[in-house]
Amino acid sequence: MIQRNKAAPSSAVVTRISTTATKLFVVDTNVLMHDPTSLFRFEEHDIFIPMATLEELDGNKKGMSEVSRNARQASRYLDEMIGALQGDISAGIPLELHGDKAATGRVFLQTEAINSELPSSLPSGKADNQIIGVVKHLQEVHSKRQVILVSKDINMRIKARALGLAAEDYFNDKVLEDTDLLYTGICALPVDFWDTHGKDMESWQQAGHTYYRVQGPLCRSLLVNQFVYLEGDQPFQAQVRELSGKTAILQTLKDHSHQRNNVWGITARNREQNFALNALMNPDIDFITLLGQAGSGKTLMTLAAGLAQTLDEKLFSEIIFTRVTVPVGEDIGFLPGTEEEKMNPWMGALEDNLDVLNKTDDEAGEWGRAATRDLIRSRIKVKSLNFMRGRTFLNKFLVIDEAQNLTPKQMKTLITRAGPGTKVVCLGNISQIDTPYLTEGSSGLTYVVDRMKGWQHGGHVTLMRGERSRLADHAAEVL
Repeated sequence: MIQRNKAAPSSAVVTRISTTATKLFVVDTNVLMHDPTSLFRFEEHDIFIPMATLEELDGNKKGMSEVSRNARQASRYLDEMIGALQGDISAGIPLELHGDKAATGRVFLQTEAINSELPSSLPSGKADNQIIGVVKHLQEVHSKRQVILVSKDINMRIKARALGLAAEDYFNDKVLEDTDLLYTGICALPVDFWDTHGKDMESWQQAGHTYYRVQGPLCRSLLVNQFVYLEGDQPFQAQVRELSGKTAILQTLKDHSHQRNNVWGITARNREQNFALNALMNPDIDFITLLGQAGSGKTLMTLAAGLAQTLDEKLFSEIIFTRVTVPVGEDIGFLPGTEEEKMNPWMGALEDNLDVLNKTDDEAGEWGRAATRDLIRSRIKVKSLNFMRGRTFLNKFLVIDEAQNLTPKQMKTLITRAGPGTKVVCLGNISQIDTPYLTEGSSGLTYVVDRMKGWQHGGHVTLMRGERSRLADHAAEVL
């Protein structure tokens, strides 16, 4: 047990910490390994880094994982600030030394031994308990100041609160606190839309589409490439093409629910699928995100659009299909073969959808379908995420499946691989995250949907309905 001599004076470190209204945050190691820039996210408040945190950073610095890279980066930040410091380190290191004007507080490093009484059930040899002991000591010394433990470890926060200590999670990685507020890419127009926005309306036709220039208060809340619809006796579906204050230009959509507008034999079964196919087939849209539950048609529509634009329209040279290999059950170990052979077990969804697409041409016969199957497979390349870094894809149709299991950094790495003429499509369901330490709010898919919304060459659709079977729909609702 960590014992503290009550007669001993408080350490010199903590006596020099300001007792103003600003808070003192004790940062756990996992926060720094999760986000090294967290050092500069506490604005005017001070940060205290225990020696146990530094020890854990040192123990996790080796390796090529993202955690190891973050541990090394956090150590570099601390080294840079200490190197630029002219005075005594025990007086705190101004965060402004790093050049971040938003952070005006100081970083305090534990320079002396801190002992604190903890329950005997908390062994002193564990780093988490040592950090909790530091928080307890700082709270006793600075009774007039709020001392808060910041940790990503749920159990550590529970232990701290059980001892009467303040503890918080680090939320800066979350794009949204409530995923219900996530951008859907769709907006239902009010019933009186034409009455309130139709004054001085202009309309014209161009390239098979009708355009409407409307004015009204709703235009301020719309985003470029957002899909809008109006139900009723005269249903209306359109896409926002331009915005300027209270003025918006709406473009009517192609009706992909009709057989004459099928995409590689696939037609839209609901409104959201029609929106998705319009986005996928639009050559002006380079980046598309599709969210939806299992069976909503994300992969099927994407492959159909990719094949139509690769084989028929010759817009792309090939389709590249990739996904993160996260097992749902137990890992089955190493797999033999080439990169594509290793990826085959993860590509069951791709194979299933290719079978559906290959059966759409009833007139081709068995030989015709076999030839089509070989042609399709020659234009689809399955790649592993491990070999994406450093590549540049030219005139490719890049599909990132199961994107909800990627971190924001991984998403950035993949999307920035796109060269001229490449379209990137991200598919996923944020309610089915299999990666540890990722939530609906911190997923890379949530991140890109939020950051890319409103871009003139980006599109997003959240698919609401599953079209797999009545059994699958019922199971999704009740299970």
